[in-house]
Amino acid sequence: MPPASPTSAPSQDPADGAGRPREKKSRWQRLRSQRWWPWAVTLVSGAFVVFVITLLVRQARNVDWGAVWEAFLALPTPTLLTAAALALASHAIYGTFDLFGRYFTRHGLSVGRTMGITLIAYPFTLNLGSIIGGVSVRYRLYSRQGVSVGAIGQVIGQSIVTNWLGYFMLAGAVFWMWSPKLPEGWHVGPQELRWAGTALAALTVAYVAACAVRRGRPIAWRGHDFPLPDWRVALLQVAVSTVNWAVMGGAVWVLAGRDTPYAAALATVLLGAVAGLVSRIPAGLGVLEAVGTAVLSAYIPTSQALAAVLAYRALYFFAPLVLAALAFGAVEWFGRGAPAKSGDGAEAEENADAEPSGNAPAKAPRKVPA
Repeated sequence: MPPASPTSAPSQDPADGAGRPREKKSRWQRLRSQRWWPWAVTLVSGAFVVFVITLLVRQARNVDWGAVWEAFLALPTPTLLTAAALALASHAIYGTFDLFGRYFTRHGLSVGRTMGITLIAYPFTLNLGSIIGGVSVRYRLYSRQGVSVGAIGQVIGQSIVTNWLGYFMLAGAVFWMWSPKLPEGWHVGPQELRWAGTALAALTVAYVAACAVRRGRPIAWRGHDFPLPDWRVALLQVAVSTVNWAVMGGAVWVLAGRDTPYAAALATVLLGAVAGLVSRIPAGLGVLEAVGTAVLSAYIPTSQALAAVLAYRALYFFAPLVLAALAFGAVEWFGRGAPAKSGDGAEAEENADAEPSGNAPAKAPRKVPA
């Protein structure tokens, strides 16, 4: 019988000391195995903390703390306590927004831990902008728990979508039924506001309708899949966000006094948010005050309107920022030197990032009885 033609044996990875072939590491694993990696992580973390502290100091210099203090002294204690409770309730409601991203990504973190990350990041978003709070702080906190970059992006995206869904609905209702007094230089009439509110509300309706039609299937666009929840989850997003914006308006209404219509207080929050977003000024410093004074001064004295807005900024923006900064610092301090936890999302990303190899680890041969 002729001898079999020789065939080239498949190339194998170098064996380890036990004679087993070694698995190829992904690029991420090889990077983290470098000796300089812990030093680089410590350096980047320290630089980020210094950057955040610098922004906080610069933000504090732009605040007229004397005016804020006088505003507090002029307001009754029960009013301040009620407004503070409403502000706390709003932050707690916003803390649930990242749970929708948890529902999508199944990143494995508990509900409490997910809400804790959101509650720390939200005050940074309010005071320093979405890049610092909505992205950087969230990324830092989630990555410490082993959540992958892709999952973090989906969590942030769902939080942003949830936040604006309720805004669009309330803007449509408020601007159609009631026309606020706008600051000087805003060349927008009541009819323009009504049409703008209608267009915004239509976006929320379109989102819910798309979720009902797609039935949980993502929308593909330019090679990317954009996940959509079930229509019931979409309605829950709208409801939670709407309640949050309504509670924010309630805090301003309590500070402005019962003689002010609730619609005026809610319009102060809605117009101040979009004006601050357009102006690109961190925390909308000066913008919220201008809008609130113009809207509320139609019903109360200008000084009282400004005092109410300053008190609202102190209770809703500044006080939570101090607590969030302390919490963020505590997380960084107690977590220094500790490796990031491995979560399902991080492991999936590492497996997806691994280099393809046709050499599977060799299994030990089974013993066959003679």
